[in-house]
Amino acid sequence: MSPPTPRRRRALPVLTAALAALLCGLAPPAAADGPPDWAARPTGGTDRDARPYVYLEGTPGTVLQDRLTVTNSGRAPLTVRLRGDGRVGAWIRFAEDTVTLPPRTRAEVPLALTVPDNAVPGDASGEAVATGGGEEIRVPVRVRTIGPTLAALGVEDVEVSGGTIRYALVNRGNAMLRPRLAVRAEGVFGTLLDRPERPLPLELAPGRRVERTEPWPDAPALDAVTVRLRVTASGGARDEAEASATYLPVAPAVGGGLLVLGGLAALASGAYRRRRTGRAAPQPAPDAKPAVQPEPPEQAGPPVEAQPPVDTEPLLKAGAKT
Repeated sequence: MSPPTPRRRRALPVLTAALAALLCGLAPPAAADGPPDWAARPTGGTDRDARPYVYLEGTPGTVLQDRLTVTNSGRAPLTVRLRGDGRVGAWIRFAEDTVTLPPRTRAEVPLALTVPDNAVPGDASGEAVATGGGEEIRVPVRVRTIGPTLAALGVEDVEVSGGTIRYALVNRGNAMLRPRLAVRAEGVFGTLLDRPERPLPLELAPGRRVERTEPWPDAPALDAVTVRLRVTASGGARDEAEASATYLPVAPAVGGGLLVLGGLAALASGAYRRRRTGRAAPQPAPDAKPAVQPEPPEQAGPPVEAQPPVDTEPLLKAGAKT
């Protein structure tokens, strides 16, 4: 057999790469990540019209029953563990906490929910949690305890910062609430914001507190405002709260602050110069004595009184007669 020519040697890597690509194309594609090949939902209805959650109601001390359907659509056996979670999770007991399903099968697992004797009338919620195959499915469970209900809703901790209004909603009663919110803001020169009452996208369970924000993109640049929130819900639940805020432009505020600081600095500098000038004036030495003018010497003896002139003419005449 003759040795391969240079052309054949160059073609050999190309043929090898083409063969490898062909083999890769024949291999089955890797499974893509997607939804689990099993499901858990309340028993009843069809796959297209399944119950969205388990709903039970009864008086305190009542044992309520329902079923959870677990379906294994995969090609391998599946082990699923069941438990309760949330407020009513401690009330739920399953007939089996662990269920093993062969491929392409389903199982209906009975569950019992015992309403505590001291349960407050109203609505409570929780979840039935199914875990298997590295996935977790949560099925909502809602329970209504029959008895007198109290709807009480509160809004608190209102804050206004820039273009955002923050607040908190609290369900102080024993009924499930769907709050509605109205927002109004008043400034120095009139109404700045007036949003009519609208439903909020949430359900507030008894005892639950939720912190929320309300956007205010067109908040004023210069004003003193008062923002008032009003919340309502069915059953006569209602509450109001307000907060105040002052809006100042950043640049003028900084410029005014610098101007004030400059004025204060000028006043302080003038006072300092005046104190320096006062200290520079000449002052007498603390031990210097005042200059003393010499007094004229005192005369010895009493002062001589002036005598009147003596008339000598009579004396001369008397001498001549003699």
